[in-house]
Amino acid sequence: MISGFKDTLALRQSIIDGCLAMNASGINQGTSGNISVRTDAGMLITPSGVDYAQLHPDMLVLMPLDDTSIAPNQMKPSSEWRFHRDILKAKPAVSAVVHAHPVYCTALAMNHMEIPSCHYMVAAFGGDTVPLADYALFGTEALSVHVLAALQNRSACLMANHGAVVTGDSLERALWRMTELETLAKGYVTALTVGQPKLLGKVDMSAVQQAFSDYGLKTDA
Repeated sequence: MISGFKDTLALRQSIIDGCLAMNASGINQGTSGNISVRTDAGMLITPSGVDYAQLHPDMLVLMPLDDTSIAPNQMKPSSEWRFHRDILKAKPAVSAVVHAHPVYCTALAMNHMEIPSCHYMVAAFGGDTVPLADYALFGTEALSVHVLAALQNRSACLMANHGAVVTGDSLERALWRMTELETLAKGYVTALTVGQPKLLGKVDMSAVQQAFSDYGLKTDA
């Protein structure tokens, strides 16, 4: 088993604080987003359909990574638990997964558009694009398959007609990535309204990725 964080009150509260911060910043709306963090017993994930302002640490759901069973007397996990679990299983370096519906990311996803190399910060997500995962019904195995494919060698992707997913080696890093991803999406959408953005080439993007490896923005894909 891949070692994870110890399931503590502080860890559970940090997940709740992350949810509240996403809504306060406008990154997410209502209960549409969800957060998971790897623990030494599986993963902690936000429950389904609970107002973040009403969340308490004991409401977070502890799930194993090797099956779909959960201990009794827990709340129903987020409907998106499947891709959270599958990402954590497939990517040992990932400790946290954040999903949300940021407005500009979602606008691009509605148009089935990825984010190209329009800005050097795209490289912070592991490549020269932020890819788009194909559409499938929320909560399904098919959606999980599409998300995992899009996240190959990446730490973020858009989700067709849905939203966005980011990963991190910590919850703090994952939340930072979600904010940065929405900033990039907003910039790209805005640039499209005034012209055709000029893209950086593969040589330039490779140089940025190398610079990030020394700067502390290593990917954990």
